[in-house]
Amino acid sequence: MRYEKGRKDASRGRIVEVAAQRFRGDGIAASGLATIMGDAGLTNGAFYPHFQSKAELVRESVAAALDAQSQQIQELLASGGPEMAIQAYLSAEHRDNPDKGCASAALLPEIARQPPETREVYTQRFLTQVRQVSAALPQGKDPEGDALGVFATLIGALQLARAVAGTELSDRILAAGADAARRLIQTPEGGKAS
Repeated sequence: MRYEKGRKDASRGRIVEVAAQRFRGDGIAASGLATIMGDAGLTNGAFYPHFQSKAELVRESVAAALDAQSQQIQELLASGGPEMAIQAYLSAEHRDNPDKGCASAALLPEIARQPPETREVYTQRFLTQVRQVSAALPQGKDPEGDALGVFATLIGALQLARAVAGTELSDRILAAGADAARRLIQTPEGGKAS
């Protein structure tokens, strides 16, 4: 039985969406294709008409997660500037829901072990995010370098807070990370980026 192209595209999109969530929540290595396909409401046999390998699914899922995050960053920057983005990123809600959150904070060690094609896709999407944030920062000496520092601070703080989740220390890490990120976006005169 043949299905129309729209249905196949919808199934593929659903697999990518489920995989992106599963990978962020459980990790790439711990997420089996059978579980992903079951979560997508499909059989294992339906995987290969859509993807040649798990590596291809990982690459597309990482790209989709980062594209969605870029959209969210753009919305946060437009509505409340860098301060609102920092507050949303280092929130208890984001910490407690890695499956719906930042792919970088959830997957960096595993992405580093992926094939070069996946790392290249990650790099390009990450640089898009860095440029989004850098455009919202004071245009001083090196706004892209400042944005890299903000990302390093936010991602590291979120990873640490998740590692000790459920403790007072976790909340302190979120607060300290937010304070450090805010200092990075201050203008030389002591003001903040808009």
